[in-house]
Amino acid sequence: MTTIYIGVMTGTSMDGVDLVAASFDPLHVHATLTVPFAPELRDELMALTLPDINEIDRMGKADIALAKMIGHGINTLIEKNNLDRSQIRAIGSHGQTIRHRPEHGFTLQIGDPHLITEITQIPVISDFRRRDMAAGGQGAPLVPAFHQALFQHPDIHRVILNLGGIANVSMLPAGQPEKVYGFDTGPANILMDAWCHRYTGQPYDENGDWAAYGQPIRSLLERLGAHEYFSKEPPKSTGREDFNLEWLDEQLSDWRNDLDYEELEDTPENIQATLMKLTTRAIKKAIYRCDLMDTGEVYVCGGGAYNSHLLEQLRWRLRKHHWTVQTTEVLGLSPTWVEATAFAWLAMRFVQGQAGNLPAVTGAKGDRILGSITAV
Repeated sequence: MTTIYIGVMTGTSMDGVDLVAASFDPLHVHATLTVPFAPELRDELMALTLPDINEIDRMGKADIALAKMIGHGINTLIEKNNLDRSQIRAIGSHGQTIRHRPEHGFTLQIGDPHLITEITQIPVISDFRRRDMAAGGQGAPLVPAFHQALFQHPDIHRVILNLGGIANVSMLPAGQPEKVYGFDTGPANILMDAWCHRYTGQPYDENGDWAAYGQPIRSLLERLGAHEYFSKEPPKSTGREDFNLEWLDEQLSDWRNDLDYEELEDTPENIQATLMKLTTRAIKKAIYRCDLMDTGEVYVCGGGAYNSHLLEQLRWRLRKHHWTVQTTEVLGLSPTWVEATAFAWLAMRFVQGQAGNLPAVTGAKGDRILGSITAV
């Protein structure tokens, strides 16, 4: 009988909860579902990523609301696709990160696993990041271990590029599993989405069309690129705590004060184009820094995989060393479902008593079994 695991992922973009029912060896995706956030819950989760008043009470309410959303979403996934509950071994629920502070040794994801188990009557594996942190790691990114298991090629260098709110790379040197590493490169959609929503009312810049209309502003790009995160050496990870609309507004204010107004090409679309260039420049730097991989294949997943202008910019930036840029669709897994599938895989690793982290990626002292179980 096939054993199925359900993966649950909500990322820094906070556009919804992705659910995947999958089995492994070989990978087979049985069912998928995205449950969009109610606007009021999304707003609260966004607010909780930064310090504010009455955080604990508000966090507790959001923890319950998100768990109910996840639990009922899983039941819907099972019922709509006629999945056999007896085949479902466990749920791997990442939860919503509301604070990630690796420099202080802590991270916090909410979405109460006890409530999810109560609603679904299925064991839940959760809290994947803190075991790695306890071993001295960043607790992120965790998906490179899955990328290695699924996508590493014996003869071709590959990079798996996840473009969620934050961008991260998994560097997969051909035939060298011991050399795999990865890290967060910086913002992907997190700033572009927020800026687009402010000026157009749309949740994201579809196909990157608005950014394509603008021209990057060199002086602003240099100011944004001076953020200390970009000069840090891996292992490293980041999130909404470092890159958010408030930070961008501060940078814009300082930049405007440093220049004569007549010199500015200060239009919203030019700033959007600058934010896109900030993302692609950091990704290029991350890929070119690897001495083991002079050329190869880049496969993109996450919401940013559907930003055609962003992918064209990446192809142009990586043309020197003849890197190809495609989405993970050509490898048999839709860009939308890669991360949720990764957490189904991590749940499987927990159940089998196998490590889920890569110390070379996170900086942990060694291999660790990730997660905690909430039994039925």
